[in-house]
Amino acid sequence: SIEPRRDLQLDILVELLERKRMIHIHSYRQDEILMFARVAQEFNLLVGTFQHVMEGYKVADVIAGLGAGGSTFSDWWGYKMEVADAIPFNGALMHNAGVVTSFNSDSDELARHLNTEAAKAVKYGGLSETEAFKFVTLNPAKQLKIDHRTGSLEVGKDADFVIWSTSPLSTFSRAEQ
Repeated sequence: SIEPRRDLQLDILVELLERKRMIHIHSYRQDEILMFARVAQEFNLLVGTFQHVMEGYKVADVIAGLGAGGSTFSDWWGYKMEVADAIPFNGALMHNAGVVTSFNSDSDELARHLNTEAAKAVKYGGLSETEAFKFVTLNPAKQLKIDHRTGSLEVGKDADFVIWSTSPLSTFSRAEQ
């Protein structure tokens, strides 16, 4: 007999339902986040990270309850309707609620200085420099489930690192090596 034609989209759905595939979901507002969180809870889906998540601070307890991360911008707000309620304290508030938080960039230029973007979690939220720096090092690796290989300087891990003239979170710091 002839086997049924394979449907790759349905294969993916099976992997999601069996928790063999992790979902990273793009969302800005609390209503989007809550809608997907309810779907994830109903179907017991494995959620890696809510991306952009500019209103994550409003529903950080729900995100943390899923075991999901929040990857947001450090201080972008007010540039379009979806971010009308965005605040620069978003990252620190999510972190304080137990969400593994990272700062991301949609810009190749901004990606070049995420170290100083991390400093904004110190300014907006009072995080320690160590915790803020994790927003652009260890925490993204945790969100991608690759922290056993990268994200921090440990024996056996892959790493590129910079020796800075002073704190890497300082705008005055220069890469020495």
